[in-house]
Amino acid sequence: MQPLTAHRISFVTLIILVTAAFVWLLLPYYGALLWAAILAILFNPLQRRLVVWLGGRRTLAAALSVFACVCIVVIPGLVVFSSLVQEATGLYTRLSTRQFDPGAIVTHIHDALPATVMRGLEMLDLGDVAEIQARLRQFAVKSAQVITTQALSIGQSTAQLLVSGAVMLYVLFFLFRDGTGLVASIRGASPLSAHHTDRMMAKFIEVAKATVLGNFTVAAIQGAIGGVAFWLLGIEAALLWGTVMAVLSLLPAIGTFVVWGPFAFYMLLSGDYMRGLILLAIGAFVISTIDNLLRPALVGKGLRLPDYVVLVSTLGGLTLLGINGFVIGPLIAALFVAVWSIFTEERRQPVTGVGPVARVADGEGGAPPLPESANEATDAQTDKQASGHADS
Repeated sequence: MQPLTAHRISFVTLIILVTAAFVWLLLPYYGALLWAAILAILFNPLQRRLVVWLGGRRTLAAALSVFACVCIVVIPGLVVFSSLVQEATGLYTRLSTRQFDPGAIVTHIHDALPATVMRGLEMLDLGDVAEIQARLRQFAVKSAQVITTQALSIGQSTAQLLVSGAVMLYVLFFLFRDGTGLVASIRGASPLSAHHTDRMMAKFIEVAKATVLGNFTVAAIQGAIGGVAFWLLGIEAALLWGTVMAVLSLLPAIGTFVVWGPFAFYMLLSGDYMRGLILLAIGAFVISTIDNLLRPALVGKGLRLPDYVVLVSTLGGLTLLGINGFVIGPLIAALFVAVWSIFTEERRQPVTGVGPVARVADGEGGAPPLPESANEATDAQTDKQASGHADS
């Protein structure tokens, strides 16, 4: 380690200031950069196969990978978002004009409840039907208004949305094409030891994959099943309710039951036993079991966080960062747990004359296998050959 001199302290201070200024410049588009990095990680296997199939032409492979991302992620997302705005606007219109009256639901449920239940509700000061109807109408109108306002505000900022999308795709292209060199640069510039850098990079990629593939894939599947079930059963705004179920499924303590449960019980209480039982069966035996079946396979037991950590980190990320907080919150929490786990493991190691970095350098023990992108960075000769093909 070099001694701390005035020149070195000044240089390190300059590095910190310049880096902070650069990060400050990137903040307006941090969401675009975040999703570009996530898509680059998720579609990296496709990029690697395309490079092999195209004889090392990384530029053409990167362009095809970006095109695949657009077809698989961007276009379906825009279609769903457009339909969601239309349904939210229509629901708000029906609530405002009383075409859809939530108060009537309360009346049906009140008339179907047994006398013993009604007496219990009166003891809890919940027997005033008129007050419950008024509160439910007010809550429904405000909820629909909030959803519509947020959706329209996103849609109206078309210019900003287009610029962010263009930045994301532009950065994504270069992450595909030059990701190998970028990973190598990060490893070389990292102030951490090679052992710690490799483990942290591997952990970051694992956590990013687990967060998106595990949480968002399960949420999308649960929301899709719930939305299709609502549509087949003739429930209004099926896409809207399916989206709400997908969002709520990201919160372990809440889940999709908050949406399909009240609808199923209302149908049963109102005498619509067939549709009520069908929705109850789909919710209990299909939607609720998807999480237990798919999440362990997509996430892996080693990367799963406790439910309370996921809940708090997701809500905190959503409050501080908006929609991107659904990813950044659990990601920060997982990295926090990973860093402290590595620290704890190293403290428990027996003290010997050879440190972990030296053992890694000698080929003993140490860091786990690097992710695919990091393994690429270690093969400089392959990069030179690929670059030569790309230039040609």
